[in-house]
Amino acid sequence: MEQGHIQVSTENIFPIIKKFLYSEQDIFLRELISNAVDATTKLRKLSSMGEATGELGDLYVRVTINKEEKTLTISDKGIGMTSDEVKKYINTIAMSSAEEFVKKFSNEGEKAGIIGHFGLGFYSAFMVSRQVEVITKSYKNEAAAHWICDGSTSYTLQAHERNERGTDIILHLADDCLEYLEEQKVEKVLNTYCRFLPVPVQFGEEETDTGMKDAEDKPILQKQPRQINDTHPLWTQNPAELKEEDYLAFYEKLYPYSEKPLFWIHLNTDYPFNLQGILYFPAIRDNFELKRDRVHLYCNQVFVTDNVEQIMPDFLSLLQGVIDSPDIPLNVSRSYLQGDPNVKKISAHIVKKVADKLAELFKQQRESFEEKWESLNIFVKYGMVSEEKFAEKAAAFCLYRSATENKLFTVEEYRARIAPLQTDKNNKIIILYTNDADSQHSYMDAARSRSYDVLLLHHVIDSHFVGWMEQKNDDLLFRRVDSDILDKLIEKEESRDSVLSKEEEEQVKKIFEEVVKDASAGIELKALAPEEMPVTVTKSEWMRRMKEMNAMGGGMNFGGMFPEKWNVVINTNHAAVRRLLSSADSREARHLYDLGLLAHGLLKGEQLTGFLKRSVEMAS
Repeated sequence: MEQGHIQVSTENIFPIIKKFLYSEQDIFLRELISNAVDATTKLRKLSSMGEATGELGDLYVRVTINKEEKTLTISDKGIGMTSDEVKKYINTIAMSSAEEFVKKFSNEGEKAGIIGHFGLGFYSAFMVSRQVEVITKSYKNEAAAHWICDGSTSYTLQAHERNERGTDIILHLADDCLEYLEEQKVEKVLNTYCRFLPVPVQFGEEETDTGMKDAEDKPILQKQPRQINDTHPLWTQNPAELKEEDYLAFYEKLYPYSEKPLFWIHLNTDYPFNLQGILYFPAIRDNFELKRDRVHLYCNQVFVTDNVEQIMPDFLSLLQGVIDSPDIPLNVSRSYLQGDPNVKKISAHIVKKVADKLAELFKQQRESFEEKWESLNIFVKYGMVSEEKFAEKAAAFCLYRSATENKLFTVEEYRARIAPLQTDKNNKIIILYTNDADSQHSYMDAARSRSYDVLLLHHVIDSHFVGWMEQKNDDLLFRRVDSDILDKLIEKEESRDSVLSKEEEEQVKKIFEEVVKDASAGIELKALAPEEMPVTVTKSEWMRRMKEMNAMGGGMNFGGMFPEKWNVVINTNHAAVRRLLSSADSREARHLYDLGLLAHGLLKGEQLTGFLKRSVEMAS
C-alpha cells in the first residue's frame, strides 16, 4: 500500500471546489459519466487499431445507488488505469492548470460554473462526497488499483483483486448530499445531462417480456438494467435517410406536448469546423416570450448548457433544438468565447443556414410560406433589426400584409404597388399602416376612399421595425394611418376649392376655438371631399414615436419633452360644418369635435359621458 499527497500547490483546493461549484452541483454526475464514456470510446478506438486485444463484450456505463452504504457508484468497462496512470492522472490535479485555477477562484465572491474548465472533472466528485474510491483495471491486463481519498490532499493507493477491465468510482455521499440516493433525483440529472451520450448509460431496472409463459399462461417477465439514453440521436444521423416523421418524433422527445413545429434545419458540417444539430422553427405567437433555454448545446453528445447567447445571435434564441460541436471552447471565460474565431464562424454559419432555408421555402413554396407567415413574422423581423447579414438575405422574403386587401407582398412588390399614389412632394413613398385595424377603422376608411393602401403592422416588434426600415431605405416613410400624413399626401392631389368664403372660414374657426380650448390641440381648416368626416383628429407621427420610445426607455423619463398634442382638421366642405354658420350652435360643434376625438380613442372619462348624454338629447 502506498500513501502520499496529491500534487497541488495549496491545501485549500477541495474547499474551493466545494464553495465555488456548489451552484452547479449536479454537474458532478455529468463529469464522471462523461469520463466513463471517454474511457469506453477510447477502448473501441484502440480495439479498431489492434492495440486492445480480446473481446470487448457489452460496453456500457452503469449508475447504481446503495442506500444502506450511502454510496453512488459510476461503473464502466472502458480502458481502465494502471497504478502508474492513477498516480499521473488522479494524483496531480489539473497538472499545470491547478495554479491558475486556485489563483482565479480562491478570492472570487461569486459562484462560477467551472467544472471541466481546468481539468477538474474527476474532482467534481468531492462536491458531494466525504470519501471517493476508485477501483480500476487497465486493458493492458496489469494488476488492478484501488485509490481512496477523503477530500484532503492525502490518499492511499493499493492493489486490488478486480478481474474485469474498467473502472468503478464509488462516492460515499456527504450528509448534506444524500438527495443523490433518491432514484428520482438521479434520474432527473441523468435525463438532463446524459440522455444522448454515445455509450449506453444504465440506471435502475425494467421488466421485459421473455417471450415465454408460465403454467398459468401468463407472460414470464425478467428484470434487466434500464438504459436511459439514446446513443444515436437524430442530429448524428444522415439527413438523407430521415423522414418527416423522424424529425417530428424527435421534436416531441425534446419538447413534449408542444405544438407541431413549422419546419426545421439539419446542420451537418465538418469543415472548416465540426457542427451538427437540428434547429426547429416553433409557432411563435404575438405574446411570445424571449427564452434563452430553447436551444441546447452539446459537445460530442454531452449536454453542456442551454444558454447559447455567446454562440447564437439573440434572434435565433426563438428557435428550438440542439447544436453539437467539439470545436466550441468550453474551458474559457465568456469574454474569450465572444472573441473566439471558431465561435464567430459557427454563429455566422448558423445564421446563413437559417436565412438560406427561409429563402428556399419562400422561392419554392411561397403559398406554404405565406400560410406560416404569422408565426415567422416576429422571428424574421427580429433577425433583420438585430443581424445585418441576415437582413441582407431576409429582405427578399420578409412579407408585409395589406390590411386593405389582406394580401402579402415583399417590400419591392409593395413599393411598386403604392408608389404611383403614395409618393409625397419630396418623392418619399409613404407606407401607411395600422397597428389596430378596429380602433383605427375610420382612418383606414378615409385612406381607402382616396385609393391608398394600408399595411397591418400589429406585432410587438413592429414599432422598432418601421424605424429600422426607414434607416435602411431612404425613399420610404412609414406613417400610422391616424397620423397627420394624409394631409401631406393630399397636397399632391388636385386642389379642391372650399365652398366657404374666407370670412365664413374665419367664423367657423372661431366657433371651434370656443369649443376646442385644449392647448394641446391645433385647429386647421381644409377643403376635403364632402363625404369625408366633418372633423378629423390626427397626431404627429414623430411626436407619437418619441412618446413610445420614451415609454420603453428603460427608466429614462422625458415625458415632459413630448406632451400629448393633436391636430383638429375641419372639413369646410361638409354640410354639418356649413350648418354651424347659420345655427352657431356650440353644442353641435362640440359634438363634431367629440366625434373626431372618439375615432382616435381620445374621448374618455367626463368628456365621454358628456358626449353620450348630448347624443341622447340631440336624438330626442
